[in-house]
Amino acid sequence: MWSENILETIGNTPLVRLNSLARQFPCTVLAKVEFFNPGASIKDRIGVAMVEAAEREGKLKPGGTIIEGTSGNTGAGLALAAIAKGYHCIFTTTDKQSQEKVDVLRALGAEVIVCPTAVAPDDPRSYYSVARRLEKETPNSVYLNQYDNPANAEAHYRSTGPELWEQTEGRITHYIAGAGTGGTISGTSRYLKEQNPDVQVIGVDPFGSVYHKYFFTREFDQKEIYPYLTEGVGEDILAKNMDFDLVDDYVQVTDRDSMVYTRRLAREEGMFVGQSCGMAMAGAVQWMEANRESLTADHIVVVVLPDSGFRYLSKTYNDSWMRNHGFLSDRPEWTVAEIVSMRRGEPEVLAVSSTETLGDAIDMMSRNGISQVPVIDGEEVVGSLSETVILNTLLSDPDARGSAVGSVMAAAIPVVPPSLHLEHLSAYLEQEPGAVLLKSESGGFRIITKSDLIRALSTGKSEAAISA
Repeated sequence: MWSENILETIGNTPLVRLNSLARQFPCTVLAKVEFFNPGASIKDRIGVAMVEAAEREGKLKPGGTIIEGTSGNTGAGLALAAIAKGYHCIFTTTDKQSQEKVDVLRALGAEVIVCPTAVAPDDPRSYYSVARRLEKETPNSVYLNQYDNPANAEAHYRSTGPELWEQTEGRITHYIAGAGTGGTISGTSRYLKEQNPDVQVIGVDPFGSVYHKYFFTREFDQKEIYPYLTEGVGEDILAKNMDFDLVDDYVQVTDRDSMVYTRRLAREEGMFVGQSCGMAMAGAVQWMEANRESLTADHIVVVVLPDSGFRYLSKTYNDSWMRNHGFLSDRPEWTVAEIVSMRRGEPEVLAVSSTETLGDAIDMMSRNGISQVPVIDGEEVVGSLSETVILNTLLSDPDARGSAVGSVMAAAIPVVPPSLHLEHLSAYLEQEPGAVLLKSESGGFRIITKSDLIRALSTGKSEAAISA
């Protein structure tokens, strides 16, 4: 019997035993392999659910426009629903996401607007804010807002949860998943715990997301937020779909472990999956190692693998990208302070103040042969100035040399702690302005750029040995 349209093929994805990565544990470990959905991710489930909820509520009318902020997968699910039902799509995403994701959305007929990652959620440039603005500006449109839309979690309550219960014949004892919008982990957990309150739910979070600390402390800590490379999981906000009361434990996973386990799932299990899948798997192994004594042969652990590896060909499955971020090397777990120590004898970074003229700043940069400087007032880093900013300013206003630096400067270069590890440093350097500052003991600053990271990866091992 055939399906009437592509939406009828969503769900009923396979549950597959993990035979290599979990062989050291006494329990049965199964993977819910969601790339079998037509849009290649678990987000197909919520795409059609949110569209149909908007139709029932009268928010989405014939010929209307669907607007959503997405890391890519939800957009693909919504685009499939739009094709089947005759809607247009406009998606906002971030410059952190792989080009493959953007290409998929455009191939499915959507308009895609790429927004900066390294801005606060309420910044007008953020992909959340741009989506809200577009809804106001676009006639006959609806912003579905997967983060707070109850149809998101409800879709998993009605599909993912029942599937896991039926596929394990009610024997599932542990459910492990990452969380972004919170819909997958919350909706599925609610169903499973209604069937058996003893089912244990373990959340997995990338370092740089607020969820892990919030679970244990119920404190939203801005200091926990910093860039990370793993896509489509973790948050810098508290999504309304995320129900922490349904979660029993939480673990954190580094970018490096996420990428390494993504590749291991492909190589050792034949599961060609995405970054958040590797993160979930790394978190599952980490949690099972820590709780090994409580696990028995009767336990059935299910790990959710949300999407396909084809959306990460230019990143996780690209050796150059992996090597440039230190994920293929055998380097030690260096910190920013150790990387700076490899540059013995180098002076502290030169800076300008916001009250200096642009002309003075240009002259200083030319004399010293530098292309980028921080703008520092007193002890506070308030902005940055680069050749690109200067060129764009002078092209639009040739008389701008007399303007104050503060009137033309770009965003401040982030100041990072000396204990920040190399893999998290690489996530910072992926964002504009492509550099970070480390405060020295004298009160000045040292700057670290991509070239410093590359130099550390290529020569740092021998230099570290010499200094030791």
